[in-house]
Amino acid sequence: MSLWGRYLVRNVFVGFGAAAALLIPLFTTFDLISELDNVSAGGYRWTQAVAVVLMTLPRRLIDLGPFIALLGGIVGLGQLAVSQELTALRAAGVSIVRIALAAVTAGVLLTASLAALDEWVASPLQQRGLQMRNAAITSSDEAVNAKGTLWARRGNEIARIDSVAAHNRPMGIEIFHYNPDNTLVSYIHADNASVSQDGSWTLNQVNFKQWSNGEETVRELDSLQWTSIFSSIHLKELTLPSDSFSIKQLSRYIHFLKATDQPVDQYSIALWQKFGRPILTLAMILLAVPFTFVQQRDPGMGSRLAVGAVVGLLTYVGNQIIVNLGLLFALNPLLTTLLPPLFILGAALMLVYRFDRNA
Repeated sequence: MSLWGRYLVRNVFVGFGAAAALLIPLFTTFDLISELDNVSAGGYRWTQAVAVVLMTLPRRLIDLGPFIALLGGIVGLGQLAVSQELTALRAAGVSIVRIALAAVTAGVLLTASLAALDEWVASPLQQRGLQMRNAAITSSDEAVNAKGTLWARRGNEIARIDSVAAHNRPMGIEIFHYNPDNTLVSYIHADNASVSQDGSWTLNQVNFKQWSNGEETVRELDSLQWTSIFSSIHLKELTLPSDSFSIKQLSRYIHFLKATDQPVDQYSIALWQKFGRPILTLAMILLAVPFTFVQQRDPGMGSRLAVGAVVGLLTYVGNQIIVNLGLLFALNPLLTTLLPPLFILGAALMLVYRFDRNA
């Protein structure tokens, strides 16, 4: 890369830093306010809420990546425009397309860094924070099923877990066996279960009901061995939101859901969003180029940042609406998550080409 290219990339990264320094504290404050709503006496403490917010900070940075790219690009390139350095580059024969390519280089470095942060830092930290919060809320006397219900299916067998306690211990297990004609054959309820290293389960305090020829048989058992439907995946992962999963975890979980005949759209969308976000980030950086070179009567940075913030916010909200509509109407996850970023990227490329032709 040329000397001016490295200089431009460095200035764009300075803009990224300035945008992150502005947005991260703002959204972190909102997250903290939301967490404090869950604080209760004898359960979830405010110190734990602060710790959870700090653990989810990398995830917030990743989610704001496209927004940071747009505002950071406007700041980085805008400072060069104010100091007339971009004018000097244009006078030296450097085209707008080449300047945009240098900005995209900074974007590629940013997206690669965020992708690595997502896979190996943000996901484990967020999951640890959420598990800590769930454990604290569950320990409170006011907690009611804080972790949610888990379902799975294997052939004619359907299982439900009320919650997952500490040390991966399932609580409130129900198991239903059906005939091919959907008549109930047996029903098992267990207060809890012990999970061994090989994945087998020992159900404890079991109520076992069976139906045969119109007669019901009821047995009370201290324990019962069961080949678990859930044995192929760690139970703690099932209690976490899809946005906290890494690519590896999402792939494994989608395989598990398909194997147990459960819907996969929510997690397929979460998986493809991880590939769509880098595309959207690059598109946002390219959109910063027209903001820099557009002829305005007021060359100040404030107006550009204000318009950029509105564009970034509308893009974020619009993308979320499309994703939720895709989930609601069971649209193709690949198209739902990748088509909007690709459209914005195409529009940004056209704008850069147009400005270069008219320059």
